[in-house]
Amino acid sequence: MRILKDLFNLFYPKLCANCEHQLTQNENVLCTFCRHDLPLTNFTDSLENKIAKTFYGRVAIEKANSLLFYRKTGITKKLIHELKYKGNEEIGHFFGNWLGEILKENKDFLDIDVIIPVPLHPKKRRQRGYNQVTKFGKSLSKHLEKPLIENILIRTSTSKTQTFKARFERFNNIDTKFQLSDITILKNKHVLLIDDVITTGATLEACAKELQKTAGVKISILTMAYTE
Repeated sequence: MRILKDLFNLFYPKLCANCEHQLTQNENVLCTFCRHDLPLTNFTDSLENKIAKTFYGRVAIEKANSLLFYRKTGITKKLIHELKYKGNEEIGHFFGNWLGEILKENKDFLDIDVIIPVPLHPKKRRQRGYNQVTKFGKSLSKHLEKPLIENILIRTSTSKTQTFKARFERFNNIDTKFQLSDITILKNKHVLLIDDVITTGATLEACAKELQKTAGVKISILTMAYTE
């Protein structure tokens, strides 16, 4: 098997998702140099960091955090684009494992009960073929030892992609709507709501408000990246 694997890598080498140089045997998704260039947020306090403060006065959340900063140019933007539009779902898996290890070591977010991803509209899901947050959620689920539940939160309206819109336009986009398929299953649960990028927080706010129709529910937020 080792010989077959070496032959496969010879003809179909794994490339870094950023610089496209060939990865070594111990590297995954990113080469060591590009991984060290990632702009980590290093938000150690999930209660008082910039992300949590984004939602002050808008929706009640327990805590929030992100792995990376998202900027107009740079490696994070390229990786998120590869994940969302180029079919490279392994990037989500890579981020989920990395962030999951950090959270487990820091004993943060271990009090959640369930992980729920921000859903795509069914039409967009069919077009893309996957939800870019799913593998991120599955990796977090493994490290935090909590279930990932999809299809309980449903997007009932379509919207144009948010990532490259002007910040003011994103903030005022109130057309995106969500619906819970069951308002009892999450009763008295602590939900970890996950997404790829936080910009204004409008989408996550809409999701959280729908989740809060369930009695006794608590909500925390976790994403791959946060827009400075």
